[in-house]
Amino acid sequence: MFKPTPNPPETDPETSSETLDSNTLHEPSERIPSAADIRATPRKLCTMFIVNTDLHAETLLTHACESLASANVMTMDLADRTEGTSRNTLLGIAQVIMLGELAVNRALYRIDPPE
Repeated sequence: MFKPTPNPPETDPETSSETLDSNTLHEPSERIPSAADIRATPRKLCTMFIVNTDLHAETLLTHACESLASANVMTMDLADRTEGTSRNTLLGIAQVIMLGELAVNRALYRIDPPE
């Protein structure tokens, strides 16, 4: 009978155990910090998602309104392609998004009422 793959190379058990350093097996547990180490480490402020402090409230509310409108459209689009209880859940989420959008629009109206 023909064997398509060759046998694995033979290794000497004494030689192969010497190549494994006994400290290597314990390194991952030593690298994991304890809960005390995590609490003692000072937190660094991540600036990735910080909103510019010089922006006006109107600008922030306008952006929030546009984001909520986009989320509402995406949710309604997904609800149109869904059936059953998942559709009802998506329609409920769309309603909550719409209520948030209405609240933001009301806040914008109070900041800068139309003339």
